Amino acid sequence: MTQLAEPISTGLGAAWLVAAVVTVAAGTLLLAHVRWWWVVGSLSVISSQVVIVTSWADAKVGTIMNVILLIAVIYGWASQGPQSARAEYCRRTRGAPETAHADGVVTEIDLERLPTLIAAYVRQSGAVGQPFVQAFHAKFHGRIRGGSARPWMTFTGEQVNTYGAQPSRLFFMDAEMLGLPVEVLHVFEAGAASMRVRACSLVTMVDAKGPDMDRAETVTIFNDLCVLAPAALIDAPTIWHVIDENHVRGTYTYGANTITAELTFNDAHELINFVSDDRAAVSSNGKSITPQRWSTPISDYRPVGQSRLGTIGEGHWHTSDGEFAYLEYTLDEITYNQGSGGHSLTGPASGNRQRHNGLGRGRDPA
Repeated sequence: MTQLAEPISTGLGAAWLVAAVVTVAAGTLLLAHVRWWWVVGSLSVISSQVVIVTSWADAKVGTIMNVILLIAVIYGWASQGPQSARAEYCRRTRGAPETAHADGVVTEIDLERLPTLIAAYVRQSGAVGQPFVQAFHAKFHGRIRGGSARPWMTFTGEQVNTYGAQPSRLFFMDAEMLGLPVEVLHVFEAGAASMRVRACSLVTMVDAKGPDMDRAETVTIFNDLCVLAPAALIDAPTIWHVIDENHVRGTYTYGANTITAELTFNDAHELINFVSDDRAAVSSNGKSITPQRWSTPISDYRPVGQSRLGTIGEGHWHTSDGEFAYLEYTLDEITYNQGSGGHSLTGPASGNRQRHNGLGRGRDPA
């Protein structure tokens, strides 16, 4: 080829072929959404740049493409590699504490311990006749924003919750802000909570933890119980107080935190709102947490797996300037007593189920 000024031996030609094959393989894995594509991509950058150097005069322009590929590989490593938030989420869900498998299924006798409104809600969720909820794995999509004047970001998310003596909540979100990827990881284990937000999986925007986060996440895990795992309310460490025929106040205790929320139901016994004054909003840089009223309107009840749940929800902050929605989500799927990837989060049968464990459950005489 007259366009090539430098000679290429058979061996060097074979090296070029190998570099080309590795590069195509990396691209194929990327398009197939294989998480470890960046490993092959890094081999592609190295092999490609080596052969480019051997024919620098003819092939130096290829370095530009390798720089672009290198940026993609670095992002792939940061977002999918062993030190990424996604990898941490996967490790933690795989290592989620096992909970004793409940003996039997939910019956009407179990509902007798609950206020009428809560019992009716659990009943309409399809819990009667189903195994007691020990854990769930849910997937969502929707949009989120940092304030009433901030732009919306689309997201997909998933979470694994476990219950028992030490409830846990692990939530991972992939979002997009101004065309750039943003990842969010919530961890709530052994009563301690943290939230980390990273742009492009490299730049930490928020890293919040501490007593205020612990309390806020306690509200969230109670909200998850009410919205996503109604059957688990039977054994939740909650004291209920009936306000009227459509409202109930629940006081939930976990560890050092006791929080309160007011639940609103419609005439079909569906939970349509959850309001608490015990949650706080995290600032955009994660350095301050401001107590604010928080509510989560829920709608569009329909069958999801073995349950009937509200599949459309919102998160609202009630500020001095008024109420606004910062979160809108759709529940895509939920499975119970299984973790991320389908692994079981339940242990062997434990014999007679303990009805009371001294966690402060109870019901108002009303």
